[in-house]
Amino acid sequence: MSAVPMPPLRGLRQAPRHLLVCEKGHARHARSRHAAHVRDHAYNCRVSFLIPECGVLPEVLKSAIADVGEYYLVRNLSVHELVAHEFIDAFVKKGSCYALTYNTRIDQDNTAALLPNGKLILSVDKDTYEELGLQGRPSRYSGKKVMRYIITIDLTDSGFHPDSKKHNRVLWALREKKPLEFDFLLAWYNTGAEGSTLMSYFSKNQIQALKPKITFSTLRDLQCPVLQSNELQGKPEESCGTEELFEWLGAVLNQVSFCYFGEPKLAYWLTLTVHGFADSPVSWRENEHGFHKGGENLYNFVIFRNLDYWLQMAVGTYDDCPP
Repeated sequence: MSAVPMPPLRGLRQAPRHLLVCEKGHARHARSRHAAHVRDHAYNCRVSFLIPECGVLPEVLKSAIADVGEYYLVRNLSVHELVAHEFIDAFVKKGSCYALTYNTRIDQDNTAALLPNGKLILSVDKDTYEELGLQGRPSRYSGKKVMRYIITIDLTDSGFHPDSKKHNRVLWALREKKPLEFDFLLAWYNTGAEGSTLMSYFSKNQIQALKPKITFSTLRDLQCPVLQSNELQGKPEESCGTEELFEWLGAVLNQVSFCYFGEPKLAYWLTLTVHGFADSPVSWRENEHGFHKGGENLYNFVIFRNLDYWLQMAVGTYDDCPP
């Protein structure tokens, strides 16, 4: 397995910087990182499959899509409720719990996110940070004059128990000193544990169960590129490289009409593209994410029949290099 960092895509001088990182591997290789990359990118708003030369969706894929489960929209939820030990014991310690503020702008508003590893991340403006009085760090993308701070609270820390000074201080700051309240998107995936559900736990709040919107479309006469799984860079006049494919795929998924390749080709690959929330406080793992001009953070798998894959990870200006 090898990784190839690609240079920023060059466009007009005033265009924002973009970074595309690519690697190739095999899904059954002992050192393959494909599962870790998926797991570490927690907040996603759109998943797209492109299956060339496929007129009917395979049943195994259709059933997997139909079983993605529910997520929840909770209105006017105070952040201090997420650090309550009743919530931590019921959800954070008994599965993977995701929470993300809804309809907040990462470059202008206070935002919050709970990662499935139990880390609560607050991205707040300077005034809110000073009022809270909790330890944090300046945002990497504040510029010379710091106007935004990042606070990380580990809800699974052994020192964060109900009688600890650490817990009491955080609870007091979020409940009394500077209450923060948002609409949240929530999801919980347990590991066979029984007990409370998000719907019942937040029954006193305005909570709504939602399901992802699923759409299917058939692209007629789509000219598909030739890809060779062992040629990440491609070969002139023989096969398409990873950067060219990424640009082509972006046009296809955004329904841009063109005839990109000279003649149709039988494709022995498919793609899985996952778009992260533009206003999430993080991209991969706990890496800080900023909006700048687009907030893009996404990844794409090109999966070949022999289970070789290409992984493409892209971020915008205000982001660390993907892991």
